Amino acid sequence: MEVPGEAPSVGPAPEELRAEALGGRRCSSAEEAALEVSWVQGFSNKNFGFINNQTVCYPCGNYILFLDIETKTTSALHCQTGQVGAFAVNGNSQVLAFSDRKLNPIIYIYNFPELNKLTELKGNAQLDYTLLAFSFTGPYLASYSSIPEFVLSVWNWQENIILCSESQPGVAATSLSFNPMNWQQLCFVNESSVTFWHIEKNNDEHHLKQNPVKLHDGQGSVSPHKELFFPVSHSEDSYYGPDLPVSAIAGLVGDEAETFMPRNYIRPSVHPTAHCWTTTSEIYMGCKEGYVLAISAETGSVSALQQKPLPEHMRKMSDVVSYVRREVQKKKGGKLKDLENRGFFAMAFCNKGLYAAGSEGMLFFYDIKGLQYEMKICADILQPISSLIFSPDYTTLLVVTDQGTVYTYKPAHSGEAVKLLDGCSSCFLAADFLTPGDEYCVATAMACCPSSNSVAVGTKMGLIYFLDVTKVEAPRVVHRIFLSKFPVLSLHYDQSGQFLITRTTEGYIFILDARPSKLFQVLGYVVLADEVLDLSVVSDLKSDLVEVVALLNVAEVQRARLEIFCLSSALTTDNEKYVNEQGMLNASAIKKEQYDLDYPLSSAVRLKDNIVYGYCNCAPFICKYHLSEENMLEDPSVFLSEKRTPSNQFGSGFLCLSPNSRWLASAAKDGVLFIYHSLTMDILAQKHCHSYQGGGIRSIVFSLDGKFILVNGENDGALVCLKWKKINKIEVKEAAFHWQSLLAVLNKSTLNENVVLKSMAEWQFDPESTSESIPQEKFKEAALKSSNVERTEEGVNITSSYSASSNDVTWMGQKIQKVIREETQRFANQKKELQMGIKKLRKTIQKMMHENEQVPDIEKLEQQEFNLDVEEQERAQAEAEQEVARVRKEIEMENLANRYLQDVIKHECWDAMCVKGRAVKCFHMAHEVKNYSLKKRSKEELETLEKVLQLKKIATADLKVRKNNVEIESETILSKEEGEKAEEVMADGSASYCLVGSLSSQYGGDTSILDHQWDLHTREQKVNQIVLLKDIIYKVKTAFNKEFDIVARQKEQEIARVKERNLRIREILAQLDLQVEVWEPALTNDEIPERALTVQDSEIKVEKYLTQQEREKAEMLAKLEMERRLAAMDNERLRALNDMMGGVLEVKKEDILKMDIPPPSFISKPEHVWNDEEKKIFREHEKKVKELNEEKENYRRALENELEKLEASIQETTKNFDETVCRLSERKVKSEMVIYQEELKIVNLVYALLLDEELDAREAGLHNFLMKKEKEKVKTAKTILTAKNKIEAYTDIYENAVAEEKNLEHGFTKEFAGVPPDLLEELFQLYKRRPKTTMTEMLLDRAGLHRDCSGSAEDYKHALGLLMKAMDELDSREHMPNGLDLSIWEHFCLARRSKMESEELVKWKALTLAEMEAFLQRRTDDNEKIKSEIEDIFQELTWLKEEKIKLRLNLTVQFLLKQGQVELESTEIPDYTDAILINKAVIEELNCSIMAQAEKKIASMVEYKDFSKGIFQLEWEHKKMRMQIEDLKQKAQDIVTLPISKDRQLFLTVLNYDSRIAHRISVMEQSLGIMDELHKKNVKNRQKKIKELEKCISLKEQENYELSLQLKEMLVSVSERRHIFEAADTQHVSEKIAKQRYREILKQKRLRGLVKEQEEQFEILQAEAERLRSGTFPVL
Repeated sequence: MEVPGEAPSVGPAPEELRAEALGGRRCSSAEEAALEVSWVQGFSNKNFGFINNQTVCYPCGNYILFLDIETKTTSALHCQTGQVGAFAVNGNSQVLAFSDRKLNPIIYIYNFPELNKLTELKGNAQLDYTLLAFSFTGPYLASYSSIPEFVLSVWNWQENIILCSESQPGVAATSLSFNPMNWQQLCFVNESSVTFWHIEKNNDEHHLKQNPVKLHDGQGSVSPHKELFFPVSHSEDSYYGPDLPVSAIAGLVGDEAETFMPRNYIRPSVHPTAHCWTTTSEIYMGCKEGYVLAISAETGSVSALQQKPLPEHMRKMSDVVSYVRREVQKKKGGKLKDLENRGFFAMAFCNKGLYAAGSEGMLFFYDIKGLQYEMKICADILQPISSLIFSPDYTTLLVVTDQGTVYTYKPAHSGEAVKLLDGCSSCFLAADFLTPGDEYCVATAMACCPSSNSVAVGTKMGLIYFLDVTKVEAPRVVHRIFLSKFPVLSLHYDQSGQFLITRTTEGYIFILDARPSKLFQVLGYVVLADEVLDLSVVSDLKSDLVEVVALLNVAEVQRARLEIFCLSSALTTDNEKYVNEQGMLNASAIKKEQYDLDYPLSSAVRLKDNIVYGYCNCAPFICKYHLSEENMLEDPSVFLSEKRTPSNQFGSGFLCLSPNSRWLASAAKDGVLFIYHSLTMDILAQKHCHSYQGGGIRSIVFSLDGKFILVNGENDGALVCLKWKKINKIEVKEAAFHWQSLLAVLNKSTLNENVVLKSMAEWQFDPESTSESIPQEKFKEAALKSSNVERTEEGVNITSSYSASSNDVTWMGQKIQKVIREETQRFANQKKELQMGIKKLRKTIQKMMHENEQVPDIEKLEQQEFNLDVEEQERAQAEAEQEVARVRKEIEMENLANRYLQDVIKHECWDAMCVKGRAVKCFHMAHEVKNYSLKKRSKEELETLEKVLQLKKIATADLKVRKNNVEIESETILSKEEGEKAEEVMADGSASYCLVGSLSSQYGGDTSILDHQWDLHTREQKVNQIVLLKDIIYKVKTAFNKEFDIVARQKEQEIARVKERNLRIREILAQLDLQVEVWEPALTNDEIPERALTVQDSEIKVEKYLTQQEREKAEMLAKLEMERRLAAMDNERLRALNDMMGGVLEVKKEDILKMDIPPPSFISKPEHVWNDEEKKIFREHEKKVKELNEEKENYRRALENELEKLEASIQETTKNFDETVCRLSERKVKSEMVIYQEELKIVNLVYALLLDEELDAREAGLHNFLMKKEKEKVKTAKTILTAKNKIEAYTDIYENAVAEEKNLEHGFTKEFAGVPPDLLEELFQLYKRRPKTTMTEMLLDRAGLHRDCSGSAEDYKHALGLLMKAMDELDSREHMPNGLDLSIWEHFCLARRSKMESEELVKWKALTLAEMEAFLQRRTDDNEKIKSEIEDIFQELTWLKEEKIKLRLNLTVQFLLKQGQVELESTEIPDYTDAILINKAVIEELNCSIMAQAEKKIASMVEYKDFSKGIFQLEWEHKKMRMQIEDLKQKAQDIVTLPISKDRQLFLTVLNYDSRIAHRISVMEQSLGIMDELHKKNVKNRQKKIKELEKCISLKEQENYELSLQLKEMLVSVSERRHIFEAADTQHVSEKIAKQRYREILKQKRLRGLVKEQEEQFEILQAEAERLRSGTFPVL
């Protein structure tokens, strides 16, 4: 190990020894050159810890960094063996532990601040340790190894021994911790479970005992535990068998049977993410689902914490705060945080409560009381929090985020979190020094400009950002260039700072002006033929040239290729001379040279004197080349290596040259840095600053003064700055001289360029021009990492932060567009002339094509003749042919796949069937019957059947022989029964169908070969019975198929007959000239399934594709057919026969209907002009016509009768066939019934076999479990025996200690016999006196006051030392009695100390003995528990054996019962345990008598029903008549009382009532019109009146206004008069006037009442008069 700042050790360093061992050659000044670590930045994981109250430590690559939170200074501890693995810190003891990651890793223990290695722990881990944890008290360390061991071990690191260990195969842990109050309890957590491990002690022995915790499910509820291997109860179902565990049903045996759980039983539990211990030995567990669980370490019980409900006003306030927080978060543009469903990833506990945090970035405080808590937000970090760690004094809380930022929070002050460390959680991609100085910058693809304080950063999208780092703490983006779409791989500046060389993919190298004054102009680019592996830049300051060396990857040969080109300063002044129009540099201007080397290289650098060093990637050595013609091979293009130096490294590597070209750095995947002298290739120094586990070294950068080296790791997240610890003075002077000379060159331009750089405006990010808009403030974040200033470009994480949109045009695109625009402008006139010529030519061709359409076909030209561009036409045709070929090939492959699928399906479903599936359908019904499709039985099935039949024959013959050998007289009842059974087996049809359980013998099956259902006890019998049942099913199907074939052939015959009769029917219909459709039956596809395998031409809907030969053949056949038809039409004989005799030589009877007698020629004359001869001829004509018509009618009737007979015959035969099909269908149904009966037997037998296998699996699983328990019992018994022996031995030791302690007390008087009695008594009292805090209490305090915990030997020694210190006060002379000699007092003090040591030793041994007895008691309890489990297993095995015997004897028998013979009240199967078999005749006789009595009862019930029906009918008719009488009476009364109005009289008297009504309606319409006119006039008058009234209103308002003025004056006068009246004495006069007015008011009131009464009487009289009038004159 190496610690920066320590004194160097004597002798060679480990790196030097390693180099010499590997064959490296040290230089002569090896002792004077060495590297040391200046500082280390970054961290690779979030594993932090407090080493003391103000120092934090964390691993980073190969180092462990220590950060002082007060001064923020950093120191490092180097792990020489590689990357740091597991890590743990104990702040109380100020020690740390970490493991390396090599094979057989070692755990190292260091103290702080000395950083001395205390010990090394070498365990049995082969690959790696994943977790380490210190106990809070005591020298105990827990470790957990990874694959393949997965071993949890507990160490005593002071004594370097393993106390105990336990393996957990396949369990990956996420966290591990000791109980702070009891080191004998461990919490072990993985992604889905929590386990407590208890460390039990038996004196010097330690044992780990596991206690898994049952967590809540994903919904936060506790699922009940189900015991699957030992079910609670066994069912007594005799049919389904015993209730067995799921593992037995699955057939599992061994350890899987004990742990198997079906998927539907598994409920995913919560996922623990963080935990912390409390002072009451409980754990608070945070879950990914957002729950907080409280888990007891003693009992393992789990409880979910609930938030205490808030008061109403607090709830409203909380809602308001939540709303405000959401709105603020929206304005900031961040993601809204869901505080209700938060998952905790970090927790820490103190005496005040619980602190927790998660992905939402907030620090919460939980005040927990019982199972309820109150929550408050302490800080908002705005980043996901991964860890919370308290300092040892619990005054500081460390908050670590996922993004690498570390904060400190003071719970006592309740302030904001203070940022402590602003690191990077991911790996550094690039690093470079700022010039001038030793400051540095870190980003992705990046380089720092020597001539200005600018930094160039490249992205994967082809962008380059330029940053102003004049103020390192606040960098600014001042410019951006979008070069191309290719990712930027690396950036390089020359030493003078003139050029920026950019390497991208596809062999593109861009050259930019590095000066801000030129706005970083792109000067041009170079395109190389192959992929660029590495790029290096060599600056010649004297000649002002820059050489660029590009290493290319040549894929064809295993060689490397170098391309070197030069850049002069003239390129920046007169750029247009050196580039073409597209921006590419001319080869002549840059003097490009190419060299092929003999070895494949991964990196190459060039010195100024044509020397090239290359790192070979096929062998571990560095090649040296001198680019001169002397070193060429016979092939003039290949250069030989001049020297090969072993690199002492493994994996791909690279080289880096120092600025003064004197030092060559080599790095590879092993993480070791080698520094060579570039001239002699001697090793100057080496440093193991990274490791192969972290991917090795990514990049190396030398500072320009050569004092510092930046080494960046690949994946370990560490950035290491090295400096020279010892180096030759000459080397230092050379580096300083080069730096001074370079600085003199740079100073000329640096100041000017920095002024320009500062004046440049900050580049603004346009949200529309970027696909992801990032706030500009992120570019201003910075952090001071060490004494040297580091700028981590968080905002310039270009690989993921920014990407150019498709709308942005690259620099190359702009060049191409510019070239296109210039060419367009240059050739604009020629372009217009060509366009005009093309237009004229197009018109000419169109005119010619139009003329071509008008000419005859023979003169027409083909369309292709007008195509001027024949080459384009041929190219298009070739492309079309290629596309057609491609499509044809795809179609052919698809057709081939379909044909293969067709063949597979046909083979499986058709060819493999010896009997093809087909159907027979009825002619006149929608009914069909299908046969059984049967596969041909395989050879194995036939052999098995033959074997079973042979065994059956042997068993039957054996039974017959035994029967013949036994005498009839001595035959027992049992032998008679066996003989009867044999007769039943051999006799066909003698057995009862009821007992056989099926009717298969009636449908082609032979049941005589079957075993009796009561004899199937063994497994072999059941398997043979299944084989025979399958054979019977096959025979039943075969028998039915034979009948089916007969019916199918019959249908074919019937169809043939129908077709024959249809021929005659069509002839009759043709003769009768009837257009009637003839029913023509045919076989369907279901009846001829072979038809589905053949595709007919009518099924193809698309046009058939014909080749050229097929088309020519079809045209020839069509031509021949046309000629044949023309020849047939031009037949003279046929034409003559048609003209003379109607086309026939003889008139047949069938043609009589077509015959017709032609009328005489005079028929057209009038009848009165006919002569006698003509009249006679006409009469004969009529007679012939009549006779012909009679013959036609007779013949027509005969044809109709024949037609009816044929149709009736067809109908009769087809119906008969339909009946045959129906009978076949019934046969099919019965065959199905029989098949189902046999299949039911097979199912029962298979279920019995399956149940037997499940019982065997259960028995094997129990035996395996029994063996494990017996082994545990033996182990426990040995442990108990050992514990007893140890207790006996320790009891003797304890008794000896007690005896010695008593002897000391008894020997006190003898020892001080010379002391006077009064002083002796006082001394004896002082002898019994003890300090206030005894050692036992100290031991108990250190043990944690927990049960089964005793102090260790270290605790005893520590407490004894404290006790002796406490005795110093009692041993002082102040407590010495007066008159006692000093020597006696000193002797007394020694004796008292010996006594106290003896007492405390007895007490400590008593505690140890009690602990051993407790351990023995626990092992005894475990032994009793194992005994109980073994007894339960034996009971289970006994029960299984009984069940197996019961199942073999209690068989499932199938009976055939007629329908209706057994009636069940419910669907449940009744219990037939007490059922008996009764003779069928008795049941039938009883049923007959029951049916006779039932018929009598039904007859009497029918007679009663009919009589009751007659009574009901008569009552109904009587009721109907009464209702009719009431209706008639009501109608008569209505007629009498019907009032006759005037309208009714008119309706009855007036003849034309409707016309009268119409006249009245017309009169009323006229009157209505008049009324409308009158209404309009009234409306106009009213409107005039309204206007007049409005005028009056206005006048009145004016008058009212005047009156109001007068009223005011009158009110004034009234008020004056009132005052006068009040002043005068007029009370008597006013009272008299008031009384007079009161009397007048009463009089008016009486008069109003009288008028009201008279009005009411008048209305009553008027109503009575109206009633009398209506009664007297109803018509009016």
